[in-house]
Amino acid sequence: YISNKVAAIMNNNRITLLNEDFKDFSIGDFPFDAEHSAMGEYHLYPNKGYCGAWFDPVCNYTYRGPSWIITEENGEHFLEQMRVETTNPHKTYPTLAAGDFNWKNYTVSAKMRIFNTSGDAGICFNYQNSLNVLVLLLREQKLMLVYRHKCEEKILAQADCAFDCDSFYILKAICDGSNVKCFVNGELKIEYSDELIARGGKIAVTASVPAQFTDIAVCVSEQTKREIDQRISEIKKRDDERQSKYPKMKLFKKLDLKNFGTGRQIRFGHLTGTKEWHIVLAQCQKRVFKDAYAHISCLTAIDLNGNILWQLGEPSENESFAKLTADVPLQVYDIDGDGIDEVITARNFELLILDGRTGMVKKKCKTPFSDEENSTLIGVPFNRYAFDRLNPDGIRIANFSGKSRPSDILLKDRYCRVYALNSDLELMWKFRNNKNTGHFPYAFDIDGDGKDELFCGYNLIDHDGSLIWTLPIEDDHTDEIIVGRLNPQSDKGCFGLVSGTQGFILADFDGNIIKQDFIGHAQRISTGNYRPNVDGYDICTTNYWGHQGIIYFYNCKGEPVWEKETGLNGNIIAPVNWVGDGTDLILLNADAKYGGLMDGDGNIVVKFPDDDNHPVLCAEAIDIAGDARDEIIVWDKNTMYIYTQDNTIDGEVYKPVKYPHYNSSNYRGEYSFPDKSYIFEK
Repeated sequence: YISNKVAAIMNNNRITLLNEDFKDFSIGDFPFDAEHSAMGEYHLYPNKGYCGAWFDPVCNYTYRGPSWIITEENGEHFLEQMRVETTNPHKTYPTLAAGDFNWKNYTVSAKMRIFNTSGDAGICFNYQNSLNVLVLLLREQKLMLVYRHKCEEKILAQADCAFDCDSFYILKAICDGSNVKCFVNGELKIEYSDELIARGGKIAVTASVPAQFTDIAVCVSEQTKREIDQRISEIKKRDDERQSKYPKMKLFKKLDLKNFGTGRQIRFGHLTGTKEWHIVLAQCQKRVFKDAYAHISCLTAIDLNGNILWQLGEPSENESFAKLTADVPLQVYDIDGDGIDEVITARNFELLILDGRTGMVKKKCKTPFSDEENSTLIGVPFNRYAFDRLNPDGIRIANFSGKSRPSDILLKDRYCRVYALNSDLELMWKFRNNKNTGHFPYAFDIDGDGKDELFCGYNLIDHDGSLIWTLPIEDDHTDEIIVGRLNPQSDKGCFGLVSGTQGFILADFDGNIIKQDFIGHAQRISTGNYRPNVDGYDICTTNYWGHQGIIYFYNCKGEPVWEKETGLNGNIIAPVNWVGDGTDLILLNADAKYGGLMDGDGNIVVKFPDDDNHPVLCAEAIDIAGDARDEIIVWDKNTMYIYTQDNTIDGEVYKPVKYPHYNSSNYRGEYSFPDKSYIFEK
């Protein structure tokens, strides 16, 4: 984290940790997500280019072009913030961060110029994540010390400070224990004391309007530098000790995906009726508008050695066929109960049930007509549905019929309608939501009558398609859902939801909100036995859009425990049965430095090998080797690696109940429980 130019520079008994004049950067764009797409919701999708010591933790679907650029005047380089839109999808603060979480008791300063005095700009310190930071900024002709946490901002202190758009100002904050002194152009403006000051953290620059920054410096005393180094050394020693207690990753399989590879559009199943696992990969072609009407152009079924069983459609080398930011209408399930998994998919406006062994059609029907008025449909591009028939966005296997095993098929469009079909592919009912359906509705028997209810679009829908209740929420949509008995002190279950700008929500089965935490745009959720020494099943969430990549961890009652920023997107946060002793770890992503498996205290305890450039785009956890412990599968369009444990295990191995493979989705909350009673199944 220390600039190569100024590592350990001594000056007046001070050591410079960071001295940034941006001379190492070429004039032009600071690396950014050129698509500003949803790829980073479940793919590791880093910005490309030289970033130096800096990290951009903010993205936004309304953005076009870079957030930050490097400019020059009279030989001096400047970092310039470009954004003026800071309200979508929630209140956002364009921010660029650098440094180490272990920094503390430092002096941070920056030379800056604000080009629009109706906004604000300044320096951040004691940065824990982009939504948990202290900010010293110029705003409304004042110097303000502000604490930003989640979606709230609190002004801690302020002082009059005239500023204009033409002048440069040097802002400086001196942190000493729980005290901070704040200066503008060398003049002391604010003194403030709080335990927030003592915690330390990274530094950053931020602005809500175009503004320039340069000569950013972080200095500490010799004694403080020794303390920081000692703290970093102790943490590394503790990390090494923790990691030594867990099996390491060992390469189990490496597959060449040739020309049929894809992103997170894959499914697992037993296509030949044996215990052998197979993989079905879907390439998708985009129709009409972005990903609103994705079309499966090719399905490829392979075994664990990469051999092709069958293929439907024509594979493509086109990278865009792998980059889908939506769900796919595809499941692998023994829908007819003959002991062999079928592939259930939708293609060219037909619902198809394919023989898992051959890919031949066993049964099919036309998708339903889109016969509602366009004005009644939610989330339709250009306010007009593009086709006469439904172009399905996803498929779920459910049991609305009350049979001994699930045999019904739920189809959905992008954001408005769901259709329930029985095993004969006959339409049972349909439901048009008055609230956005979200991505992957959750079906289970909530009332014990042997028939599934459906949580969809903040609504609970009965097995016959009638509305039971709706949550008192109107905005945004639910990205992921978990359901279960999380709290051992209660025999009642609850819904755990991540619902975009509505944050993390815990709701009971009667439609009452128990907890709600506004964490930015809440994106992913999971629950598992992450802390075996604590009663109940903890909840892990992460956010995306706006301020991204922050992991929020809660206990079984939905009470906050910790929060952490990894510095990368694409965090899967699925529970992983890695050891087989009843403890779940949390899958982040496949990055060898910052990814891996995290424990319930936020420590990375299993790292990915720093091997021959293993793929990092996608990651998944599934027991595919057969010893009840999970393997970690990582892949991109070209290659798939499967990692297993580097040890064997004797005796009984813990085998948790997880989300069934026949209901896969890019937008499903993940769970890991000891048995089915926790999810109210017999």
